[in-house]
Amino acid sequence: MGILPKGLGFGSGVTCWRRLRGWNEAGVWQRLHEVLLADLSAAWRRDWSRCVVDSSHVRALKRGHHTGPSPVDRGRAGSKHHVITDGYGSPLAVLLTGGHRNDVTRFLPLLDAIPSIRGRVGRPRRRPDSLFTDRGDDHDIYRGQVRVRGTVPAIARRGTRHGTGLGTYRWVVERTIAWIRGYRRLRIHWERRTDIHEAFLKLACCLITHPQPGSLC
Repeated sequence: MGILPKGLGFGSGVTCWRRLRGWNEAGVWQRLHEVLLADLSAAWRRDWSRCVVDSSHVRALKRGHHTGPSPVDRGRAGSKHHVITDGYGSPLAVLLTGGHRNDVTRFLPLLDAIPSIRGRVGRPRRRPDSLFTDRGDDHDIYRGQVRVRGTVPAIARRGTRHGTGLGTYRWVVERTIAWIRGYRRLRIHWERRTDIHEAFLKLACCLITHPQPGSLC
């Protein structure tokens, strides 16, 4: 964690971990993220015309909950960061699962995890106009469930050639995932406790959403 600033009341590393865990349980990082999203909305820096979904594998050294054999890392224990962004690439929600979980099981929970965002006159908005995701989520049953939620699905069809145009919009979530992986603490799932890793993941979303991202040990 590096040197802890004593001015913030962190007398030791153990105190820091307890605060991180306690604030995560209290929903502090989630509420902070919602405040930052509302600030972006008030500044007209939110793109509700679409949202984009993708995921990333990370190795899990200590196993524990939300880990599993990774199909892209020779069956080693791993986790997945599932991310949904708006059209500008601002993270709207993030979920942590085992590395063996299929992405198609997560994009609807991600869509449902988008909070109601204030910041403009009128009712808080929660649903984007459309949802972009890749061929792995090509199932008509899920398209129907997306439509029921008031969002138009834009899911690539299996068997179609690359260059169909969806990549023009999906690159923003890949960039956001790269930003998340830019934080050293999130390149590998170091913690045995799931809530600690989730706390770091949510804190990273806050830093990325903030106009001036900081660093995460």
